[in-house]
Formats: sequence, structure tokens, C-alpha cells
Amino acid sequence: MNLTVTSLPDVEPHPREVAVGSFDGVHVGHREVIRGSDTVLTFEPHPLSVIHPEAMPKLIMPFAIKRDVIEGLGVEELVVVPFDREFAGLAPDDFCSQILVERLGATRVSVGENFRFGARAQGTPELLAARAEFETFVVPLVEAGGETVSSTRIRALVAAGDVEGAARCLGAPFLLEGEVVSGDKRGRTLGFPTANVVPDETYVYPGHGVYAAFANGRPAAVNVGVRPTFESGRGVLIETYIIDHDEDLYGRAIRIGFVRRLRGEKRFVSTEDLVAQMHRDVEEARDLCASFSAS
Repeated sequence: MNLTVTSLPDVEPHPREVAVGSFDGVHVGHREVIRGSDTVLTFEPHPLSVIHPEAMPKLIMPFAIKRDVIEGLGVEELVVVPFDREFAGLAPDDFCSQILVERLGATRVSVGENFRFGARAQGTPELLAARAEFETFVVPLVEAGGETVSSTRIRALVAAGDVEGAARCLGAPFLLEGEVVSGDKRGRTLGFPTANVVPDETYVYPGHGVYAAFANGRPAAVNVGVRPTFESGRGVLIETYIIDHDEDLYGRAIRIGFVRRLRGEKRFVSTEDLVAQMHRDVEEARDLCASFSAS
């Protein structure tokens, strides 16, 4: 990995061009903030989980995915603030002096126009711009499809199953990662062995349905739901059939990039009807993934 990941207390000061934000989702607006920066300063855990846990939304992506997406933008260094109540109480001026100037050596600071920081969120882009120690770039909100791109909008799109709409806002397919768990092995008996992930309720995941996707880089058909044709009682599972690939992934991590929702989840009258539909789903997913790769 070319990206250096450093905890704030371990950082050595030197001239840096710093993009600052929580960057949940690393969406197209975040990418504009990050553009041209060699360093990203972010917070872990999400500040709301410390300041107002009752208002904490589901996150779009875990830290590991955020790290990898940021690396793909050509950033050299990711500096992580261990966010706690003490840090939350830091006055905005002290954040500028102690963190941006003394700790990081920032010569350029880039933020979104709605960025707030410091105790009681009193720090604003205007306060940053008033500092003489560094140059400040304030990036306007970005629109997609005539609406402002935000993490809130992306969460709603993903939860509704509109992974294509989410991808337009993210600038890339929506990604989900989890450890493969043992299932009831029914997929294998039907000719479609699946890698099963129990969704982490900390993070948003696509609404119930069948999706074309990539799993660990390979074309896949993914079912998100409760398998209504069978009375399993297991709750929501994300079942991934990796096309033309039969490796046992139990106990290993799988990363899924969602391309398009194919259909809603439905109950079939017979197993034969279900298998016939699964064949159609797989072929449609195969074609969509091939088109996506070629585009």
C-alpha cells in the first residue's frame, strides 16, 4: 500500500497540503475537497458517535474501505484523529494552531463549505480562511442529478436499493465488506453456492432484492434479504454467488461492489421456479458486469 496511515499523536510536522473532513462515503463532493491534497485528516470514530450518539446515522463505509478509496485518489498520507470527548472540546482556534499548524505543518487546508469543527461545532470555513499560516480552499457543495450530494442522500439511495443512483453520488460503486459465515448450504444444493455475510447494522446496506455486483473483483449475483421461499428464520443475509468461481471463502473477508438492482426479493411457488429465476439473474448479472467492465 502506497498510502501511509498515521495516528495524529504519531505525526511529525512538515509542510502538508491537508484536506479535512469525516469523509464518510468519500463521495464526489469529498473527492473535490481532497483533490490536490497530499494529506487527508479524518476522524475515527465518527464525531457524532461521541458528541451525539443518539443522532448517529448508519455509516456508508467502514474505515478499511475509506482508507482504500482515499488511497485510490492518489493521496500520500491519511492522518487519523482518535476522536474522543477531549478532542471534541478543543476550541476552533486551538484546532487551527495545535493541529493544523504545529502538528501537521499545513500550508494549504481544503474543506467543504458545510464543514464545522471544534467545540460545539463553532469552527467554520470562514474562520479557517482568516488564518494567515495557511491558504484555505473552501469547496462548494456538489450536485448530481439536480440535487446536492451528501452522505445522507447516499444512505437513503442505498437503503432503497438504488445502487446506481448511489454510485453517481459516490463516483464509484457502493462497497460493502464482511466476513463470510456458514449458511444453510441450500444454495449449493440448488447449484448456486453462495458466500454469506450477515450485514453489520452499523453500516447501511442495500434494500432487499437481487443485484449484479462484483465480489472480490469477480462478477457476481447477490441476494439481500430473508429468502422468503424458505422458512429459515435467520434474518437478513447478503448471499453472493460469484459467477464461474467455486472457492470456499468461509471465514474470509469479501468485498462487494454493487452495480445494479435486478429485481425485488420474492417468494416462489416451487424450488424449480426459483432455480429458473436464479439462472436468469446470473446471466443478467454476467452481462451487466461485462458491460460495466468494458465501459
